[in-house]
Amino acid sequence: MKSFDRKLIGLWSRWGMKVLPFADVASDELPLSRLLRLSLIQFSVGISLTLLVGTLNRVMIVELQVPATIVGFMLALPLLFAPFRALIGFRSDTHQSAVGWRRVPYIYRGTMLQFGGLAVMPFALLVLAKSLNSAHAPEWVGQISAAIAILLVGAGVHVTQTVGLALATDLTREDQQANVVGLMYVSLLVGSITAALAFGTFLVNFTPGRLIQVIQGTAVVTILLNIVATWKQEAMRPSGATGAPQPQPTFRESWDTFIVQHRSLRRLLVTGLGTLALSMSDIVLEPYGGQVLGLSVGATTKLTAVFAGGCLVGFAFASQILSRGGDPFRMSALGALLGLPAFAMVIAAAPMQSAPLFAIGVLLVGCGTGLFSHGTLTATMRFAPADQVGMALGAWGAVQATAAGFGAVLGGLLRDVVADFALFAALPRIADGYVVVYTLEILLLTATLAIMMPLLRDGRDRAL
Repeated sequence: MKSFDRKLIGLWSRWGMKVLPFADVASDELPLSRLLRLSLIQFSVGISLTLLVGTLNRVMIVELQVPATIVGFMLALPLLFAPFRALIGFRSDTHQSAVGWRRVPYIYRGTMLQFGGLAVMPFALLVLAKSLNSAHAPEWVGQISAAIAILLVGAGVHVTQTVGLALATDLTREDQQANVVGLMYVSLLVGSITAALAFGTFLVNFTPGRLIQVIQGTAVVTILLNIVATWKQEAMRPSGATGAPQPQPTFRESWDTFIVQHRSLRRLLVTGLGTLALSMSDIVLEPYGGQVLGLSVGATTKLTAVFAGGCLVGFAFASQILSRGGDPFRMSALGALLGLPAFAMVIAAAPMQSAPLFAIGVLLVGCGTGLFSHGTLTATMRFAPADQVGMALGAWGAVQATAAGFGAVLGGLLRDVVADFALFAALPRIADGYVVVYTLEILLLTATLAIMMPLLRDGRDRAL
């Protein structure tokens, strides 16, 4: 048995670095176990996002009969906080608490926002359900209650995700920072997959009481994961031990330094447009499976795991190429290209009434999203000034989150507005709104590829 163990360890040592995504990011100063523990911040973010975008959006649209437009606006409320991600990143770059921490105080603030939103969300959903089924309770009371809970969770996600990524880059060598950020996002995807499978299992026999238990359990798990993740990660450096604090630039000065970089604005535009193209379907994929293909709550929730699994495959592939010096813009373009046949499959699933084809399309959408996100994120990191890691991540996250939130609103709005037009004779009438959304996403991906051409030429010139 000992001989077998030695052979197994040797095999793992030889092949682990080649097979596992981001396995080479560890060092003597920062072992992989510590990195994985820090990545629990992103794991908890993945759980919260799956609950909001996957399970709750399906339940509110299908079970509670809330119009998709209203659900879209609710899920897009965190968009109000998204533009502040650049400011949050800047503040965590320059902040110093009484014990010398910069990042940890912001991570804890974000964690408490997440916990608070998840803690009150079950009661908000009860009020929403009662207002919809009772003539004596105005509907706006339930809608506002649910919206506030979602806003709190979304704001907490923005803070913990931005500052958690910045803390991860602080702890690693400069040449490994982009790979570590990639590892954090893989953890987010694993959290999404785990949550989707767990929620799908718990909600096979759906009841409002079971949903409340799932949400409350998520609140407890979130705060525990983030406490474990940040334990002894950032050194305590009291300001008195290092002399007078150095003067820090203002946010405007830091932003001006960041935005004047070559093609910086175009990179953000590509990130925003591509994210919009890939995220408009987020709010309508599960209802599409439920209303058009007749899938159950558990089955459509598990589609979130399929999507996240595709993202994980995309990230793993991109990490292998980009770690060898590959062009991140070419990787982003590959993700956008993959989205074209993916959405075509999702559309074709309606007239064919094919759940497997729909699942394959969702898987490819996830893979394209992973490739595109990794490419744009790596490009942001490679071109970020050395002292503006938080600013660069915050700007990228602000654009991406804003585009995703706007996509949720636009996707839900189009689904509701077009639903009664009977545009496609070959499709079930209820599928019309969904198909318009997917078609628009194909057009936006094409526009993204066109805008990306100068960035691809720059990459080719650098390679030459």
